Amino acid sequence: MSKILIVDDERAIRRALREILEFEEFEVDEAENGKIGLGMAKAENYDIIFCDIKMPEIDGMEVLDGLQKANVESPVIMISGHGNIETAVVAIKKGAFDFIEKPLDLNRILVTIRNAKDKNVLIEEKKVLKKTVKKFRGSSIIGETDEIIKIKEMIEKVAPSDARVLVTGENGTGKELVAQSLHDLSERKGNPFVEVNCAAIPAELIESELFGHEKGAFTSAIKQKKGKFELASGGTLFLDEIGDMSASAQAKVLRALQENVIQRVGGEKDIKVNARIVAATNKDLRKEIDKGNFREDLFHRLAVILIHVPSLNDRRDDIPLLANHFMSMVCSEHGIARKSFDDKALEQLQKTDWSGNIRELRNIIERLIILGGDIISAEEVRLFANPPVTAK
Repeated sequence: MSKILIVDDERAIRRALREILEFEEFEVDEAENGKIGLGMAKAENYDIIFCDIKMPEIDGMEVLDGLQKANVESPVIMISGHGNIETAVVAIKKGAFDFIEKPLDLNRILVTIRNAKDKNVLIEEKKVLKKTVKKFRGSSIIGETDEIIKIKEMIEKVAPSDARVLVTGENGTGKELVAQSLHDLSERKGNPFVEVNCAAIPAELIESELFGHEKGAFTSAIKQKKGKFELASGGTLFLDEIGDMSASAQAKVLRALQENVIQRVGGEKDIKVNARIVAATNKDLRKEIDKGNFREDLFHRLAVILIHVPSLNDRRDDIPLLANHFMSMVCSEHGIARKSFDDKALEQLQKTDWSGNIRELRNIIERLIILGGDIISAEEVRLFANPPVTAK
């Protein structure tokens, strides 16, 4: 349910606007002056803010300035009974989403709200897209070995469905790329891809991260926050390193998967969510179940489809392809002319022990580009890479 704030010193206007909005099933808060409204807007996450221009103490333009300085991203719709084109232009230039004159017209209000909600969706998608582009720029599942071809074929079959997928493999093998590919080839590709690294978030904060929290739920909860399940609704939620999730969070995730509802921390209201779940782990979850560290019922909920990503040491024939891919990508990122490998250098890379898998290979390629010559030699690989593996 969208939450709207009305800031207006006229009680009759607030009441009329509230009746319209509540009839359309919006949640509505009121502020009787600009000072109160500015404080409420800073403390809560509102989907839309209606703000009168002519008010005592702090007028609407000052409220708008305060919202801009506080980096409040909620669309602000200015309303006024003394409006003219110049006032409207000034308000829009200051960052208002739209300007509506009094007396308020029902159809105009509803159309403006719909447009503002569309803007909110675009803002969230832009944030997610920036993170995704930054992380996956130039990346894809590179490889022609039998194992990688089978993974690509599996992704093509599974992606169009909403089946949950559990991706396993060592750290740095590219499990997140599998998850991203599943999203990109699905019907949900136009909606957010939201990633949560369960190992990187402290146990006491993981529930707030996943399910959000209400204002005052704990000491630092100064405003309401949506969790990753809500943000990913309609899209894909990638739970990376799920084997490190706390027992309490596991129980809540299980309920979310069973009933497609969540509750924010400190809240009692059920919130419907619709996110496709892709999970990943570098642990053997069956062993973790035997140790009592992971719920067996959650494992079976997640592991509808299992995809195992092999280590780089198990797919050495792909190393030349990967090395040249990272060569192009890193040179482009650094804005330098593309370098190349001689044949012996690629052979040396194939002999190297890649304990850190593809992530380590990418780092080594960047090191070689920065420190090596225009044509990377086997000697430079031996100098800057890890010791080679013992021949088998």
